[in-house]
Amino acid sequence: MSFSYIDCLSHYFKAEDVCTSGAIVNNREEKMAQLKHKKLIAMLAPLGLIGGMALSVEGLADNHNRYAIDASKGVVKNSAGECWFTVGGIMEKMEACGDMVAVDSDGDGVTDDKDQCPGTPRGAPVDAKGCPLDSDGDGVPDYLDKCPGTKAGAKVDKDGCEVMMKPMVEKVVIDNILLFDFDSATLKAGAADVLNSSYAKFKGKDEVKSVTIIGHTDSMGSDAYNQGLSERRANAVRDYLISQGADASKLMTQGAGESMPAFGNDTKAGRAMNRRVEFKVMMK
Repeated sequence: MSFSYIDCLSHYFKAEDVCTSGAIVNNREEKMAQLKHKKLIAMLAPLGLIGGMALSVEGLADNHNRYAIDASKGVVKNSAGECWFTVGGIMEKMEACGDMVAVDSDGDGVTDDKDQCPGTPRGAPVDAKGCPLDSDGDGVPDYLDKCPGTKAGAKVDKDGCEVMMKPMVEKVVIDNILLFDFDSATLKAGAADVLNSSYAKFKGKDEVKSVTIIGHTDSMGSDAYNQGLSERRANAVRDYLISQGADASKLMTQGAGESMPAFGNDTKAGRAMNRRVEFKVMMK
């Protein structure tokens, strides 16, 4: 009983050992069949079919996963540079690797062997490593960035748009009795220590955007007089702080007069609490 080459090939893929006996195919015919077998595989492999059977390309790998897959040709290459052809789980060593086609699974233009960011969405611009570009460096890749060109260091949302933060405000209140005598805008003895300790946490700090010094009075006297007195006291405090090294560009003054009472002016205690100086500190 003899078998044709096509019969042998058919049984070969069915894992039937009918073509290996010398009684069936002589040595010359066997070599010819092997040569034809390889040529047939080389011709039909790109089509994905051999003898009507689906071509199953499987990535064979050792325990160290050292085989690189060329899915377009059904070829695997091991760490020794040897190429193997795989069909339906059967592997056969090839005499030569031929032209290996590099794989670009995510279609970003960077082959898998060089792609450090596999799975990039199609159409997303990438760098030489296959990673999505982030032109403005805000942490949001260009293909997702709805606000390109964000300034460096700006805090952004998931769409790459700058988040406008409300500035943090701190307030320091100093009782006027610690700074001025009655009806005076001249700092009295001991006022320096009070101002130094009150301003110490803000002095020379980069995170401080501005400091507004606000003078307040009670309701005793005319509105115009109290307004002028509150302005003179605020300026006296500013001048002192600058003399101690405070940044003049960050210090502003405001006179509120009796317009912003913290307590009622109908009692002595309330009026005393209304006579005050405040630091309104805006943080970056």
